[in-house]
Amino acid sequence: MYQPPPRESIFFAALRTFCRILFGVLAVFIALMIGGGIYATFFDSPVIDQKTTLTILPDADGHREMVSSSAPVILEIPIHGVIGDPQKLNAEIISHILLDSRSGFLADNRVKGVLLHFDTPGGTVVDSESIYQMLNDYKKRHKVPIFGFVEGLCASGGMYVASAADRMYAGPASIIGSVGVIIGPFFNVYELIDKWGIDALTITAGLDKDMLNPTRPWKEGEDRPIKAITEFMYQRFVDIVTRARPQLDRTKLVYEYGAKVFDCITAHNLGYIDYAMSSRDQALKALLEEANINGEQPYQVVTLSPKNQWISDIISGKSPLLTGKIEHTFGGIPREVREQPCYLYRHD
Repeated sequence: MYQPPPRESIFFAALRTFCRILFGVLAVFIALMIGGGIYATFFDSPVIDQKTTLTILPDADGHREMVSSSAPVILEIPIHGVIGDPQKLNAEIISHILLDSRSGFLADNRVKGVLLHFDTPGGTVVDSESIYQMLNDYKKRHKVPIFGFVEGLCASGGMYVASAADRMYAGPASIIGSVGVIIGPFFNVYELIDKWGIDALTITAGLDKDMLNPTRPWKEGEDRPIKAITEFMYQRFVDIVTRARPQLDRTKLVYEYGAKVFDCITAHNLGYIDYAMSSRDQALKALLEEANINGEQPYQVVTLSPKNQWISDIISGKSPLLTGKIEHTFGGIPREVREQPCYLYRHD
């Protein structure tokens, strides 16, 4: 007797359809990538690989319409989060922003001024120094003014980067300051592991290679090289900040203000910033005037953000979906930052 084949469940039918669509999309995507690579190799001229995505921001009057492609542009750069965070804010990201600001939609010297928008506790010494230097070089090479506006926190490495700004403005709720350097903390667990009868072996070559090894008693003075490095970085920090903000008294900064933070009015009175109780629009209007841009005529305010890298990470095998590795932060501070000397404000 004829028996009809068993009917497929709705679940498996839907799963089969989903897989067909998924593999079809992947096939088209791979074909486009291969075809694009072949075309670029044999037929096209070299092009600049833009690393950022452009977004139009409101101007000083709250307008965000696209204007003429010949209109002058103010580039707003967010200095948000921990400086040195490889996903959000480090020297490489700022470098891409500055490079892309001279090409594509912004080519032909359209950028006439830069507004740094701060909300950061600072970060690594290396990234703070690099970003400060890049902004200074950009300002001199392209002859554009750079202003800064604090809306939240501008501490430690934020103050270092802000030293590249010609003027600093701050909103009413801002917190500013914390000129200092921190490395560590360093822990010593020798007595604890000795109590539990645990042995630790460190194999080294080179004098003091295991300096501050936490599994043995520390020798007197072995932290001296670290202290010397910290002092060098601190003195440079003080030099940079007081040169940029001449109203900030160097002697009082070192012996009185220290790494403290202040409200915007106190910060203004002490010389950390130029204008307190301000707004982004006030800072932007002042920047327009400094850049010789007529605020009554069309102009554009834009920001450049790093492109989403999730597709390229999957292709290169770096995605957490493939590696199974997920980065964790401690107190919101990435591992890459915790392991370096920092201009970083910590309140924990």
